[in-house]
Amino acid sequence: MHSTSATLLLRLKDGGDEADWRRFMNLYTPLLYYWATRNGLQAADAADLVQDVLVLLVKKLPEFTYDEQGSFRGWLRTVTLNRLRDLQRRRGETTLEDGEWPIDQAAEEDTRDAFWEVEYRQHLVARALEVMRDSFEPTTWKACWEMVVKGKKAAQVGAELGISEGAVYVAKSRVVKRLRKELEGLWD
Repeated sequence: MHSTSATLLLRLKDGGDEADWRRFMNLYTPLLYYWATRNGLQAADAADLVQDVLVLLVKKLPEFTYDEQGSFRGWLRTVTLNRLRDLQRRRGETTLEDGEWPIDQAAEEDTRDAFWEVEYRQHLVARALEVMRDSFEPTTWKACWEMVVKGKKAAQVGAELGISEGAVYVAKSRVVKRLRKELEGLWD
């Protein structure tokens, strides 16, 4: 079973191993790609931007200080935006200034921050769920999925899967607990 916790960033800061970097890339590559395409980049340019950001993160993560105040998300956002600006400068395009990034175009700053938070969390949860799915027995995973995502009652899910209602609740608890552990430290 793979495990990721709040210490993932600390392990990566100290160099990490191949599994740590693979976990980090599986979680963040789709999010970075989404941000790039959302900001008008074509697929190839978006892939280049993601690669640039990841290369920079490998170099700069040892200097990063995790303070549990949401700094990793802000730092990642700043790194991505700066690489996007660098790409625009190399192309001779007008660069985006703060507040011009499509992620930031909400009318009010609070709305903008709330949008950023929701988008970040949605992508991170989706990726974490995909990455950790193979860590569970299919029945455990399906029981949680049907109850949490599809909104079915535990009794209904249990009947469909041939397990008790209590087993459904246990499955849900295990998956949700693991999800929280996966996102701890990356969620902030």
